[in-house]
This record gives sequence, C-alpha cells and structure tokens, in this order.
Amino acid sequence: MIGGPMGVGKTTACRQLQQLLDRSVFLDGDWCWDAHPFQVTEETREMVLENIAFLLNSFLRCSAYDHVIFCWVLHRREIWADLLRRLTEPYALRAVSLVCTPEALRARLEGDIRAVVRQPDAVDRSLAYLPLYDALDVRRLDVTDLTPRAAAERILADTEKERKP
Repeated sequence: MIGGPMGVGKTTACRQLQQLLDRSVFLDGDWCWDAHPFQVTEETREMVLENIAFLLNSFLRCSAYDHVIFCWVLHRREIWADLLRRLTEPYALRAVSLVCTPEALRARLEGDIRAVVRQPDAVDRSLAYLPLYDALDVRRLDVTDLTPRAAAERILADTEKERKP
C-alpha cells in the first residue's frame, strides 16, 4: 500500500514497481472514484471503500498474483484502519507514504495543471495534506530527488529488507 498527497508520484512509481515485481497487479484507488462530477459524500466515500476492498480482496485471493500494489492518498489513520478492516484475505502488509518538499510538490502539480491533468485547486489541497503524513505510523519515503523508477526500486529494496528475519 502506497500513500501520499496528490501529485507526489504514487501512480507512476507504482507502475514502475509493477514492472519490477513478477506476478503483480496494480490498483489505483483514484480509479475507483473517477466520477463526474466528483462528489465527496458519506455515501460515495462508503461506496469507494467497499469497491476498493472488494477489488483488493479479489486480487489477494487470486493465485495468479503474488503481489498486490495499491495506491491512494491515504492521509489519515482512519482511512488506513477502515480499509485494512475490510480486507478479509490473508496478506503481508508493506506500507509506505511517498512525500516530497512542498516546493517539489507545487512544481509537480503545476506541471499537471499545465498539462490539463489536474484542476488548479489541487495545489492547495495537496499541500494541506502533506504534513498529515508525519502523523501516520507508516514508513515515509522522500521522493523529492528520486525518479519514479528510483522510488520503485527503493520501495522494493525496503520491502525485501522487511521480509528478511
């Protein structure tokens, strides 16, 4: 599970990680909430969490995959707890939050806005979320100076270290 603020590079790093891991599947939580108009209500939040948990459980149950990679903003403990509570299949959790400097995050988001990938309000929202990752009990990886490939390689190397007794 890979969290981080919007624009930090979660999706791109996860796609690189997927290429490094045999028998892997990747789910981007944003895909489960790709609606127009985008609405955050209690009903839509519950629906998205149910959908994500359903897909993650399906992937975990499927013998074709050894690795399930999931990314989403995941900026609050309650989101982590709620999502993990819904997982019914056995798993070994490897969790990391991708972070970067506010300046790097702003630059990345402004590039996305110029490319018409994000709306201008994403900058303030994402910058407001950035400090919330300090309060999580999840390993943090500063990707300010890392390419997505280097971030994926670091995640994989750290995961391998966690697996060894």
